[in-house]
Amino acid sequence: MVNFKVGLKPLVNRLNLPTVLKTTILPGDTIERLFIATQVGEIYYIGDGAIETFLDIRSEVIELGMSGGYDERGLLGLAFHPEFRDNGLFFLHYSVAGSQGTGAKIITENRQGLPKFFGPDPCNPNTLNLKWLNRETNYDHIDTIEEWVYHVNGATEKVRTILNLRRPFMNHNGVNSLNFSPETGKLVLTTGDGGSGYDPFNLSQDDLEIAGKIIEIDVNMNKHLDNPSVVTRFNELPMSIQETLGIIAKGVRNIPGISYQKVNNQYIKYVGNVGQDLVEAIYSFGEYNSVPVTEIVHNYLRNSGIRKNRLINFGWRSWEGSFPTAFIGNCDVGNLNEKVIAYYDEAIRTATLKLTPLTEFYHFDPRANKFSGIALTGVQAYMGDAIPFLKESVVFIDILRKGEPAQGVIAFTRQSINNTVNDYHMIETNYNFNTQKTYYVSLGTNANQTKLYLGVYGSMNVTDFNQGSVYEIVP
Repeated sequence: MVNFKVGLKPLVNRLNLPTVLKTTILPGDTIERLFIATQVGEIYYIGDGAIETFLDIRSEVIELGMSGGYDERGLLGLAFHPEFRDNGLFFLHYSVAGSQGTGAKIITENRQGLPKFFGPDPCNPNTLNLKWLNRETNYDHIDTIEEWVYHVNGATEKVRTILNLRRPFMNHNGVNSLNFSPETGKLVLTTGDGGSGYDPFNLSQDDLEIAGKIIEIDVNMNKHLDNPSVVTRFNELPMSIQETLGIIAKGVRNIPGISYQKVNNQYIKYVGNVGQDLVEAIYSFGEYNSVPVTEIVHNYLRNSGIRKNRLINFGWRSWEGSFPTAFIGNCDVGNLNEKVIAYYDEAIRTATLKLTPLTEFYHFDPRANKFSGIALTGVQAYMGDAIPFLKESVVFIDILRKGEPAQGVIAFTRQSINNTVNDYHMIETNYNFNTQKTYYVSLGTNANQTKLYLGVYGSMNVTDFNQGSVYEIVP
């Protein structure tokens, strides 16, 4: 067996939870610097041997952790314009302060009488076809996508709001959710399915819903729009905004960003879909058709759908990676669990339409040299030479492997050549975190993908402050 090992070089510590790691060159500067966005609303960059504040919007971000400390809202996306060094433009995705609502209502209960956590019951059709009703009042919070500008004198200011999105639940809002495509020059927004569990309203498969999609935004169009209204569906947007948007993919549960790898003059795109109960899946795709939102809305008004093969489909909610989504219950014998296909009819309908994962790992895996994961938190292509076994690979992290040691895990795979699920390899680190739990919460890279950065945290609760560190992954 080959052992793959790397080192971790400490860069900064005592941060709040680091959600996004990006690099860029500041206007008027010549050095590519690492930028770190924290969930509570701070953005720092590593300067000449010190950490400098780039932006602090904590007062603009929703109060986090009010229900026990764990939270998936906050400052979730940061992307620098491809011409940032010249124009100073950058983009943010965050949950808006003061927008806290009561949450979407799930009226039904499953057979176990558990109204607080939704679980589909195949024997109760009422649990399989729920609708998100009264959205103007029954929602959890509002997320916003904004354009900002950085001036050479160090001042920053908001330019405009691009989208305001009403979200049904606290979780599955995406993370590292904004990235510019080197292929098209457009801003790519990755949205989660809206939260709860099992996507109770099936937003991810509905072409008209903004939730559960990968969306392209042409930020060079309509520079002077007034602030848009708060929406959940594409048809609620004015035509001037619809014309700036295209959909790349649907069937998304929750995505920790998108990574691009240029191979033989073609860009391969990598995304990871966080799993429900069974499996974490990483997908890759090359050419794609971005379907204009205007076409989707037009077809909706005409009561006709888009051609089924035009949108990339990751399969959620009826597929979890390469497995039909299973509702898991407790058996009466020993420690066994029953797994019942929750959305059988939907799984059949999407079986030939969904994309095959590039690789996947499981929430329980007894095999040697594998790990039992919890949640995928980062996927990045690596094109450097410093770590030879990783060259032209896809690196990914899980927040916390099950078992010992109590810390996250790094692994990698490579692009498939025959459209089958590839194996993956774990990577050991030489860094001693002692006995403290260490959650791997973010993964980043520099502009030419020759460096990798790892964000870790000492707690699952965003209200436990200053427990974050950032490392460079080194040979």
